[in-house]
Amino acid sequence: MKAVILAGGLGTRISEESHLRPKPMIEIGDRPILWHIMKIYAHHGITDFIICLGHRSYVVKEYFANYFLHRSDVTFDLKNNEATYHTAKAEPWRVSLVETGETTMTGGRLKRVASYLDPGETFCMTYGDGVADVNIAELIEFHRSEGREATLTAVAPPGRFGATVIEDNRVKEFIEKPAGDNGLINGGFFVLEPSVLERIAGDEIPWENEPLTGLAADGQLSAYRHTGFWQPMDTLREKNYLEQLWATGNAPWRIWA
Repeated sequence: MKAVILAGGLGTRISEESHLRPKPMIEIGDRPILWHIMKIYAHHGITDFIICLGHRSYVVKEYFANYFLHRSDVTFDLKNNEATYHTAKAEPWRVSLVETGETTMTGGRLKRVASYLDPGETFCMTYGDGVADVNIAELIEFHRSEGREATLTAVAPPGRFGATVIEDNRVKEFIEKPAGDNGLINGGFFVLEPSVLERIAGDEIPWENEPLTGLAADGQLSAYRHTGFWQPMDTLREKNYLEQLWATGNAPWRIWA
């Protein structure tokens, strides 16, 4: 099975970083968040990726073009113009980097990579700016058992602010960033049938509008409830939060060894 990752947006809400590189290339630890997302899928056996590029696409291309070089010990023989690699530390991934347009919307990007998908084969799709400890294998099995065209992962959004517990005008305790109001939102990590591509008219169509709402109206959209960790990286504050989790060894999305 293949996984499509949307990685072409402008990332305007985290412009402190995205003016230099695409948002999916912003690093958590010493690796882009895109790499973290790919590791989540690879842990569950999905290693064939289609990356939808747009804003500063060359940064993503250069990263993967030099991936093996950066992750290996190497000897350069300058006289003979030769390079000898001594170790193989690169992941066993197949990565297709596809130019999907600078201003193309999310649905349009998915439509543009149709030729890279296998006809009639179910595929995964997610955004290039959020991580979770989603059980991808279980998600796929759920999608197949539901028998619908599409499945999204429904999550409770993380709280933005800490809360106080007050009794009789006395602050009893603080709760750090409680979850939202129990409402569930689209958390990405989709499993899709190829037929969903027919619902996307062109580049100007956001995936979240006509395609997704149409699937829901037609009874063809399932919701896989994920109650574990989920965190987008829309702002610098959220980036710093993920960085802190990674640095302290408490990153819940690190499900790989």
